[in-house]
Amino acid sequence: MFNGLVAYLDSIKARDPAPRSRWEILLYPGLLAVGMHRIAHWLFEARLYFLARFVNHLSRFLTAIDIHPGATIGRHLFIDHGFGVVIGETAEIGDNVSIYQGVTLGGTDPANGIGGKRHPTLASDVIVGSGAQILGPVTVNARARVGANAVVTKDVPEGAVMVGIPARSTLLDASEYAREFVPYGTPCSEMFDPATQKIEILQCQLDQLQRQLKSLLEERDLTADEAPRRKRSRTGA
Repeated sequence: MFNGLVAYLDSIKARDPAPRSRWEILLYPGLLAVGMHRIAHWLFEARLYFLARFVNHLSRFLTAIDIHPGATIGRHLFIDHGFGVVIGETAEIGDNVSIYQGVTLGGTDPANGIGGKRHPTLASDVIVGSGAQILGPVTVNARARVGANAVVTKDVPEGAVMVGIPARSTLLDASEYAREFVPYGTPCSEMFDPATQKIEILQCQLDQLQRQLKSLLEERDLTADEAPRRKRSRTGA
């Protein structure tokens, strides 16, 4: 158990440069919320629903993170900052997932009273940026990144980077990242926003043409300067 806790703390430290030691991580609200959820989930599976809800509400009061006791969470979930995170009853979360503040793993049509799978499934190594909303029984496949404030209502392919409302895949695949971890789910360079990608592509093409034109002008000026010197050398001046 101790070794498991140490491994969990180290996994968080690897994804967050802020803490100077494991002791600091023990004070993280996300860590407390996940720990209390383990207790609530055990009570929920034992059908002690009132006690499970009691632990859930106590955790929400202490951390401002609301994880339904029925949600299934894998190993090393990292909820950074955490304020306002909501995880629904039938949500399923894999291993080494990172979730930032204000994220909702919510259900659709909450007023129809129909049970069953209503909330998202997050595969392993997924990153969900702050304010993102993932709604309904969709699947976010392994290594996918959901950018800040994106709204996901459809399945996300493995390794995709999703941004926008509704969320759409960017031109950059997560597997092409030079770094293993990208905070907040969205890289800050070498990426086109789907909402403006045509303009951005044209801008890149314009910049390339301007560089080529500058190179040609410099080459022409250099040739023009060398012509008189060549002429003088031929005449022996």
